[in-house]
Amino acid sequence: MAEDTQTSAPTVRLEDLLAGTLDARALDEIAHLAEETPRPELTRMVGAIPPVRAAVLFRALGKDTALAVFEALTPSYQAELLHTLRGAEVAHIIDALDPDDRAEVFGELPASLVKKLMLGLDPAEREMTATVLGYPKDSIGRYMSPEVLSLHRDWDARTALETVRAHIDEPETVYLLPVVGPGRVLEGVVSLRSLLAAAPDRPLAELTREATSTHALTDREVASRDFLSHRLIAMPVTDDEERLLGILTMDDVLDIIDEEDAEDAARSGGAEPLDRSYLSSSILRIVRSRIVWLLVLAVSAILTVQVLEIFESKLDQVVVLALFIPLLTGTGGNTGNQAATTVTRALAVGEVRVRDLGKVIWRELRVGLVLGSVLGVLGLTVAGLVYGWAIGTVMGLTLLSICVMAACVGGLMPIIAKKVGADPAVFSNPFISTFCDATGLIIYFTIATVVLGLS
Repeated sequence: MAEDTQTSAPTVRLEDLLAGTLDARALDEIAHLAEETPRPELTRMVGAIPPVRAAVLFRALGKDTALAVFEALTPSYQAELLHTLRGAEVAHIIDALDPDDRAEVFGELPASLVKKLMLGLDPAEREMTATVLGYPKDSIGRYMSPEVLSLHRDWDARTALETVRAHIDEPETVYLLPVVGPGRVLEGVVSLRSLLAAAPDRPLAELTREATSTHALTDREVASRDFLSHRLIAMPVTDDEERLLGILTMDDVLDIIDEEDAEDAARSGGAEPLDRSYLSSSILRIVRSRIVWLLVLAVSAILTVQVLEIFESKLDQVVVLALFIPLLTGTGGNTGNQAATTVTRALAVGEVRVRDLGKVIWRELRVGLVLGSVLGVLGLTVAGLVYGWAIGTVMGLTLLSICVMAACVGGLMPIIAKKVGADPAVFSNPFISTFCDATGLIIYFTIATVVLGLS
């Protein structure tokens, strides 16, 4: 506990200094405290304060620490931070980045600045960066590393190992090595473990195994999910002719999955994802991430109001029906949200495909029946004992019907989104809740009209 207290003291003091007036004395103390602060805390701190203040802290860091902290930031925040740093500092950071990381930052910068920064790179780095930038932003080619060490299929283990040793510092990874034939056509992969264990004169072709690769234009999330499902440490990236273009590594895959999961979680909650940390985001940026969805949902909620207006005469005849509206709308929304979340996740990891629509609907229909039966019996009993068995019957049948409807709708919408090429998370839980509210009320008042004999 004492050690934790000592560790947090410089961090707290450093945060206070960065939030205050930045005079010469404060700058000297910031530089001193930055040396005592752990790198993870520095990364968190830089990402949680405005770029102008972050630049002050950034200048106090050593070159290696500064680069490590910079690489941990989101691309959009990296771009804003570069605008506040001096030219020499920017050049050092850009030069030290890998081509794929550099391309991510360039994707957030104005074209004029990108052109200037590209001219400052050496020809080899400029060519690799331009190659990565040439792919669409959402394709996996944008995230591959063109710094890949390949081995020729006609070599033996000795030649392969000598090549690895000679170029050990150049590629992003050497633990899984692509094996190519004439024209850099991908023949397979070989692990570094296999090379080290093999006899020096053993042909590389005998050590090569089939590669799990991906096309450079494949959607980044699809390729990343495939990477994780096969439990890979690296994945070759190829073109239409199966020629080796680059390699995808675990760190890039994890970054992509984190971004995609954050986007899905935000949209499921009725908002757009923030492209930086919450504390460093301006109030206006947070408002923009939420206001569009609130407006859409507000317009959608008008449907619910119109349904209530249509059945206003029914409520006048049996006022007690109004007491159960929040329960029924909440049950429908929750049931639909559960189904949508489950199916969206199954789509993302490849457990469900568009052609499985019938299977999903059949499964959710049965789930809805079981859930509706349990809740319906409970509603029938409680409402019947308190308000009479006629009202209880209305409640029981309505809960059964709403659960079936909401489960089917929640399972259907993400698959429809996938079919039309939209993000399943766009059909988010708030939208499903609004739809189920209006439809559930129609079911409720229809059943009440029949059972109670309302006019």
